Amino acid sequence: MSTGTLIFKSPTILAGLNAKTIKGDKREEYATAIMYLAPAKMAGGFNLCAMASTAGCDPNHGGGCLVNSGQAGVFSSINRARIAKTQRYLNDRAAFMAELVRDIAKFVKWCAKHGVKPAVRLNGTSDIQWEVAHPCFREIAKVHPQQECPARFASIFHAFPEVQFYDYTKVYKRVYRPLPSNYSLCLSYSEANRGYADAVTKAAKETGANMAVVYRTKELRDHLVDKLVQYGETCRDVINGDETDLRFTDPKGVIVGLYAKGKAAKNDATGFVLG
Repeated sequence: MSTGTLIFKSPTILAGLNAKTIKGDKREEYATAIMYLAPAKMAGGFNLCAMASTAGCDPNHGGGCLVNSGQAGVFSSINRARIAKTQRYLNDRAAFMAELVRDIAKFVKWCAKHGVKPAVRLNGTSDIQWEVAHPCFREIAKVHPQQECPARFASIFHAFPEVQFYDYTKVYKRVYRPLPSNYSLCLSYSEANRGYADAVTKAAKETGANMAVVYRTKELRDHLVDKLVQYGETCRDVINGDETDLRFTDPKGVIVGLYAKGKAAKNDATGFVLG
């Protein structure tokens, strides 16, 4: 590998890879491409974050959404591009899925070139249920004469078995579904709504899904790491979730402790950020 930061950029997903990473570290074996859409109803029309208002992270109502964190809080052009991308998705889902398939296929090749495994987060700033009603087509080698070309798949996860997909979600019913083996979901906790908090902790207990909790400060998160903490029906050890974003590498049955980043998250008063 060459030194420096390698960038993969496409119309739908974006990835960065530090070329100086040590290949032997499991967490550095992957490059993650993330798709950033306009959350909730920022792009108009359908709500891309169904539980945003309930969980206290709706950017249109003062929630601690990450949409304006990082460079997006400085350059308005970033969110304009996200809105345009989201409108493509809303206006023609089939065409958008075809675009996403092309971009992930290119990302898979890019990862192979640089000697890393591909991972993809489709919900960088959204909470779309990609496992439901999102079929797609991909060109694959024919195994019998009657096979469709391109082949139709029930989801993007089935179309790319060589890719590890993962996301955070506040739509807790998702973790009860039989998800594809290459798609990992981590529940996102919030105390903005008591009923929501109880439903999330119940889902974590009943399914074994990990649960992410955002704390006000790094100091508070660090204080709780390796301690047994209880929220509702869920009592588990807290791990440092900021050591890596690769949630599928986390041990099972834990609370993923994160700390608030960005002005909106740090100032959150809805109950999404704790402490």
